[in-house]
Amino acid sequence: MGVLPTVEGIRMAEEKLLDLVEVAPLANPPVCRILDYGKYRYQLQKKEKDARKKQKVQTLKEMKMRPKIDEHDYDFKVRAIKSFLEDGHRVKVSVFFRGREMSFLDKGEKVLARVVKDCNGLGKSEGNPRMEGRYMRIMMTPLPQVPPKPAAKGENARNDTARNAVVQVGSATDTPSGEPRKQENSD
Repeated sequence: MGVLPTVEGIRMAEEKLLDLVEVAPLANPPVCRILDYGKYRYQLQKKEKDARKKQKVQTLKEMKMRPKIDEHDYDFKVRAIKSFLEDGHRVKVSVFFRGREMSFLDKGEKVLARVVKDCNGLGKSEGNPRMEGRYMRIMMTPLPQVPPKPAAKGENARNDTARNAVVQVGSATDTPSGEPRKQENSD
């Protein structure tokens, strides 16, 4: 509509039973639109809600171990670490030392190195293990997930025909060998 005085814009908005809304106050001259303000606010809230919904929240999980961890316990905890990494969470892996275990820090390093090796395809470590009091810790971050590539058109066609070939049509009176069933009289 071009550059108009504010009074003229308000009059035009009132004629249409709408509101005059300033959308770009820093522009020279400021930009205003004639619209339903309630509907406009509703649409902005809806956009913000969608943006929050699509946002990926990365939380920090922690897994505690001991330097003399049993094999089953280790496997169980590594499986949990892998599921955390698959879900996109960062994982802090800690080895806790008690009493005389502090003199065997190399065992804790071996446990953490084994965790990093076992989770190689899903995550990577941020630096080397470091001591924090009685804990030796390492941070694992998930690797970016690459979506699987769609199969080529020719492969889909072959797979569809193979799936369709497995389906067999038979009547209720056929036996598995294909011969008709004998009707028994229940008199």
